[in-house]
Order: sequence, then C-alpha cells, then structure tokens
Amino acid sequence: MELYQSNEVKLYNSLNGQKEVFTPITPGRIGMYVCGPTVYSNVHLGNCRTFISFDMIFRYLKHLGYKVRYVRNITDAGHLTDDADQGEDKISKKARLEKLEPMEVVQQYTLDFHNVMRQFNALPPSIEPTATGHIVEQIEIIKNIIDKGYAYERNGSVYFDVVKFNTDHRYGKLSGRNLEDMIANTRDLNAQDEKENAQDFALWKKANPDHIMRWPSPWGDGFPGWHLECTVMSSKYLGDTFDIHGGGMDLKFPHHECEIAQGEAAHGCSPVNYWLHANMLTLNGKKMSKSTGNSILPKELFTGDNDFMEKGFSPSVVRFFMMQAHYRSVLDFSNDAILAAEKGYNRINEAITLLDKLPVSQTSSFSINEWKEKCYAAMNDDFNTPILVAELFEGASLIQKINSGSESINQEDLTILQQTFRDFFYDVLGLKSSQESLIGDETEHLDKAMQLLIDLRAQARANRDFATSDKIRDQLLEAGIQLKDGPDGTTYTL
Repeated sequence: MELYQSNEVKLYNSLNGQKEVFTPITPGRIGMYVCGPTVYSNVHLGNCRTFISFDMIFRYLKHLGYKVRYVRNITDAGHLTDDADQGEDKISKKARLEKLEPMEVVQQYTLDFHNVMRQFNALPPSIEPTATGHIVEQIEIIKNIIDKGYAYERNGSVYFDVVKFNTDHRYGKLSGRNLEDMIANTRDLNAQDEKENAQDFALWKKANPDHIMRWPSPWGDGFPGWHLECTVMSSKYLGDTFDIHGGGMDLKFPHHECEIAQGEAAHGCSPVNYWLHANMLTLNGKKMSKSTGNSILPKELFTGDNDFMEKGFSPSVVRFFMMQAHYRSVLDFSNDAILAAEKGYNRINEAITLLDKLPVSQTSSFSINEWKEKCYAAMNDDFNTPILVAELFEGASLIQKINSGSESINQEDLTILQQTFRDFFYDVLGLKSSQESLIGDETEHLDKAMQLLIDLRAQARANRDFATSDKIRDQLLEAGIQLKDGPDGTTYTL
C-alpha cells in the first residue's frame, strides 16, 4: 500500500481561501505546474524561496508514493517590462544593453538558474518547457479564443476581451477582485490605446521594426503575451484541467487570473483544481529590491560577499532557514535569523551523526510511532514545515538522551527513528548533512586539514601543552567547527 492511501493531505486553495482535502483527478497521479523564471538576470533569493517551496511540495508528494508530473516553464520571450502590456520585452532589453543575441541572454541566465537550484539541492522538474519552443501552440490557442468570441485583433496585436469574457464567466475569482470595481477605478482609454477596455490584456503583440524577438503569425510579425505561455504549456503537458498550479503570491494578479480566463475561454473548463501560492521573502524587514539596494543574490549569500551578513552560509543552511517558515507566510531574512537557523541546523546534524552509534536496549522508554505520526501530520496539514522542523528538534533531543543513557530504545524503534530522519530531513526537506553541503572536493580538503589540527592538538596534549591544545579547540569553535573527544579518538562537526 502506498503512503498516500493512509495520509489525507489538506491544501490551502487560493481559489476559495480554504484548506481542502486533496483529491487528484487520477488516483495515484498528480499533474503540477509551477511558473518558472524569466531568464533575463540572475535569479534572486525571493524567487529561490518560491522554487524551493514547491520543490519541498514535489518531494513530499513523491514520498507519499504519488507519480508526479512536475512542469516548470522557462519564460524566454513575451514578458514585458511593464505588465500592463507596455514597454519592451525584458530579454530583448537586456540583449540591447549587453549587446548580445537574446538567446545568449537566455542561455546565460538559464544556466545560472539551474546552477543555483542545484546548489539548493532542488530536484529538476519532470518537464521544463520554454515559451519560444511553443510559439506554434500559442498562435493556435489565440485562433481558438478569437473563434470563441473572447479576443479581437487591432493593428497586428490581439487582445483578450475581459468584459466579454465576464458576461458568462467570472474574471477576478482567484484574486477576489470585481471587474466592475476595476473598471470604475481605471482611467479612460486615450485615442492611442488599441484596447477596447483597459482591463483587456495582450495575447499577441505586434513587433515594432526594431524589436529583436519576433515570429510570423496570421496577424503579422510579433511575439506572444506573457500570460499565454503558461496556459499553452500547462494544458499541453497536463491536460485542460490539472491538479495543482503553483507560483509566487505576486503572480496571483494579473498573471494567474489571466491564465484562468484563457483556459476557460479556450477549453470551456476550469484549468486548475488547486491553486497554491508561496509568499514573499523580505530582507531586514523591507521588500527585496535591486533599485533600492536591498537585495542579495544566492552566490553573495553563500560566499559572504555582501553588506548584510557577517559571513557566508551554506545552501543547506539557507534552505533550512526557509523551511522554518510556512511557505504561505512572509519570511524575513536577517543576519541574526540566519545565524539562529545555522545553530539549529547544526544541532540536528549533530544528532543525525549519532544515529548509527546509539546503544540499543531491550525496550524503548517512549513511543517512536507517535513521534513519527506527528511528522506526517505536520506535512499533511498544507505542508507545515515549521511544525515538522519542531518535531525534528524533538527527535534530535531524544537522540541525545538515548546517547547519554537517560532514554532507551530497542532495535525496531531505532530503525524507525533512523528511517524517519532520512525520510524527512533528507528526502522531504531536501537538506544535506553539514559535510555534504560542502561543494566539490572541499569535504576531502577539510578532512585533511582537520586531521592535521587534530594530530597537532593530540601531540600538544601528550606534551602537557594544554594552552596550545585549548587554543586549537577554542579557535576552531569560533570558526564554527566543534571538536569532540571520545573513546575512539577526536572527531569534528560543523
């Protein structure tokens, strides 16, 4: 029997603002789509939080035994600098600034995105389609929407008719907005506007003569609207209606609202059963923004080359920090907060290193199954990772007590304890051990350097030079490395 058959998962559905019991369209199988990055710059930490959150969700659903098709797109065309259908395509603009071909820009920042996700130990999606790879499908769905009477062409551009759509559907149901109120609070269109209504949005934009990224279409050379690609790619790979659509809270309106309208107009059915939205990441209590300087890139965080943190932090520590907050809550990044997370991460890691060395008794002095059930209960409640982390801290305390002899555990329960930590710390939360979080050959180099220091300390102690021995121990501790003396010699933990 698969785990999902005995675990009822509840999701907070943004469509109705309530937690609902999750029931996939096809038993045992899940289709999940997450809006990916627009690859015109280095991925920033706030975006990373969204992708890490949905990686955790992907991991847990897979852990429960579901066969998950996870689709996450790459936006490499169509995202304008102004989301109100104005301005230049973000990738074209970057290409002009750097005097590159647009696809050079796309390649550069797609590779950066993949590298950062790899460092954060995020699993790759099942399918990662691109907007430029689906231009034909986007043109076809525009024809479909025009034929249904929900779109119109103006001077080589095509716009979705929101007012017409709203006569027999509801535009605004995801974001809770009322079209009449939106119209009342919108300025009148001027003579240069092509749209019939201010709320209408572009399905296809006519390319100006100097526009770099352009494709032929029945309406002339142009490029697709930003919202269209997700409707096309999600329906192509997951069906006209699929289980889960995720993304950042900032995409709820207008992007996801427009996706719903396009899907319903083209296919005559609601495109998604469960809408999930991850909340924002702030820095020192303020919104992250490149223009104000209140922003930090992942590599700057890892190396410590920034003006906000006193040192660098490993990707696993940063990921652990993010897992200590619920994906739907605002999370504030600060030096003190990440330092506290690092201590907690190291505490759990230290306990994990003891798991294979714990003394085994005939009986257990506690119920390991009750603790395990609490771990599942946390994740079944809309992926409540802060509660799960609290349970892992409880498990870490238990391990230390068993090691000291104040609690006892039998072999059967020890096996459950070991497996549960592996399942939730590594597989579900996607964390690595302190040693594994080092990159490349760094682990081997650190081991050799540490062995040299351990040998020098042992020699100093043998010579009764306790001042040197203590100095080695204390300065290593200041650097975040703790020496532990035991019957089998001296070991270290980060």
